[in-house]
Amino acid sequence: MFILTIFTPAYNRAHTIGRTYESLCRQTCKDFEWLIVDDGSSDNTRALVEGWIKENRIPIRYIYQQNQGMHGAHNTAYRNIETELNTCIDSDDYMPDDAVEKIITFWKRNGSNRYAGLIGLDRTEDGKIIGTKFPEDMNSTTLYGFYARGGKGDKKLVYRTEVIRQYPEYPLFEGERYVSLGYKYQLIDQDYELLTMNESLVVVEYQADGSSRNMYKQYWNNPKGFAFIRKADMKLMPGWKRKFRACIHYVSSSLRAKNKYFISESPLPLSTLLAFIPGFILYKYTEYKVKSDKKFKLKHE
Repeated sequence: MFILTIFTPAYNRAHTIGRTYESLCRQTCKDFEWLIVDDGSSDNTRALVEGWIKENRIPIRYIYQQNQGMHGAHNTAYRNIETELNTCIDSDDYMPDDAVEKIITFWKRNGSNRYAGLIGLDRTEDGKIIGTKFPEDMNSTTLYGFYARGGKGDKKLVYRTEVIRQYPEYPLFEGERYVSLGYKYQLIDQDYELLTMNESLVVVEYQADGSSRNMYKQYWNNPKGFAFIRKADMKLMPGWKRKFRACIHYVSSSLRAKNKYFISESPLPLSTLLAFIPGFILYKYTEYKVKSDKKFKLKHE
């Protein structure tokens, strides 16, 4: 049995996932398997992966499903992972050659059931760390606790599979393809901390058609998913300012979703009522942003 599963959600990324594959083949430690969740690709992703499986350079499992979005692919991955640890490497990213070795060595030395797993660094191809490193006095932290202390930038999460399965799956909304992955991470934060590791575990490249570069379109096309996560934020985020910001975004997404009952369904109905005007402004601004993008066709429900 391997210690680590590296899982990769893939949707029409045949032009980039080969770099992910080659980086895994170069790993100095082979104590892992690669789980690819093909989220309804229409390109030649399947043929590529079938060829790699025949090469037998690294152990690969391949699962195909109808398109559900990144969060749906994560649901499928978590149902099928059998190893102690797991981490997601996106299909347009890759791992430094010694990343698996660093993860496993660090966990064997420091890990225990007290922790949800570990958190490491992301970097760009030129070696620049994304955001900030962990402070020297921060040996463990919750994900959102790190950001509350002024931490910045995407970080690489390595979770214990036993922990990740304790919490609800990401919900699926008909016609939508996005729910923030942060939902599960927020829930885990209530019960566990993560060990910090000031080592880069992934090399990232943000694609022009990736979700991080198209958030206004995501807001517009997935209002129920965003309303869901904003309700979770109202319950779980520390501090009134963050909760009120969640109310503003909740109003905006609820207006887009044409939900007449959003105030009564809110965990903070009074704050949601107070947030109506800024939420309406955000809704109209989001509409303006997507309309101004000539490559984007508005979807009207």
